[in-house]
Amino acid sequence: MNALVATSRNFKQAARLLGLDSKLERSLLIPFREIKVECTIPRDDGSLASYVGFRVQHDNARGPMKGGIRYHPEVDPDEVNALAQLMTWKTAVVNIPYGGAKGGIGCSPGNLSLSELERLTRVFTQKIHDLIGVQTDVPAPDMGTNSQTMAWILDEYSKFHGYSPAIVTGKPVDLGGSLGRDAATGRGVMFATEALLAEYGMSISDQRFVVQGFGNVGSWAAEIIHENGGKVVAVSDVTGAIKNRNGLDIPALIKHVKQNGGVKDFEGADSIDPKTLLLEDCDVLIPAALGGVLNRENAGDVKAKFIIEAANHPTDPEADEILSKKGVIILPDIYANAGGVTVSYFEWVQNIQGFMWDETKVNDELKKYMTRAFQNLKEMCGTHNCNLRMGAFTLGVNRVARATVLRGWEA
Repeated sequence: MNALVATSRNFKQAARLLGLDSKLERSLLIPFREIKVECTIPRDDGSLASYVGFRVQHDNARGPMKGGIRYHPEVDPDEVNALAQLMTWKTAVVNIPYGGAKGGIGCSPGNLSLSELERLTRVFTQKIHDLIGVQTDVPAPDMGTNSQTMAWILDEYSKFHGYSPAIVTGKPVDLGGSLGRDAATGRGVMFATEALLAEYGMSISDQRFVVQGFGNVGSWAAEIIHENGGKVVAVSDVTGAIKNRNGLDIPALIKHVKQNGGVKDFEGADSIDPKTLLLEDCDVLIPAALGGVLNRENAGDVKAKFIIEAANHPTDPEADEILSKKGVIILPDIYANAGGVTVSYFEWVQNIQGFMWDETKVNDELKKYMTRAFQNLKEMCGTHNCNLRMGAFTLGVNRVARATVLRGWEA
């Protein structure tokens, strides 16, 4: 199912549970602003190449809009719209004073040199600089972008507006980035998992984990889960999938990935078909790659008892229904992967105050926010007699709706 259709469907279900006025519901669903720009750059060989850049600013009722910028061939208006909307509810779920946005450029970053990526980033920033801002819309890294990308945006934006470190988050620490930001989404996944398992009298150390996607989020989640005694039995990335039923040596695997560019050929595991990874026998499945990987074709064969959505929209609504009927507990993305945006908020606060925190404070505050959000989510599940996904959506949508009305929305 199309990501925008699926996201809107979840929103509408939450709106019905909350009894929202139909006009308010429609107002909350429509994006504040959609931006589409042409980005033409000279390639290293002297030829010209054109790319299309997008920025969707969904809602600003609760504060500046916030969301990543992704470089990926499949970036399109529907996907960016869906992810911007998800960011609106996500920031509200963890109760940080932001709205939602998302952006991206339709390109294959692996086919561009570093200098070409820099030129593309600077042209994109030139096209949108007057529509983003420290108190308006604050970008961050996403798929295909990183701290270096944010450094280029900071530099280009500052040419127009003066030095503005708070214009982006996920920056290098030397340019005002926050300690702990690289690991934040993965660490948040671990805190979310910890909170969920505690509800069932379990702990991280009792469980077997499978992680799909061994990029920034998946590798950090696996490393921190491993540090806390969890047994990661299988992982995958774009190079392949590996398994060791006795548990992978995650520090050794991370070293292998840095040296070889992927998990393929890791000596401490057997290779398996990446298509079967999601169906491996485990207690906790963590999809941490692309959206829509759990669907009606494979959901019936999932063996995990818990699914922690570290990726954005990894579970299609049809799969959601199948898994729920099987009794699988799904912790939704708008809560489970909110650690990154939470620490982005901490980074923004530090930049505005001009006062930096140590890493222990960042991690302690992240745990506090993630733990409190889980309790708030559970309360909404009790109030509306719904599952965790609808608990998260009703929590987020309700907070945005209240802020909208308080600011003077009229029916």
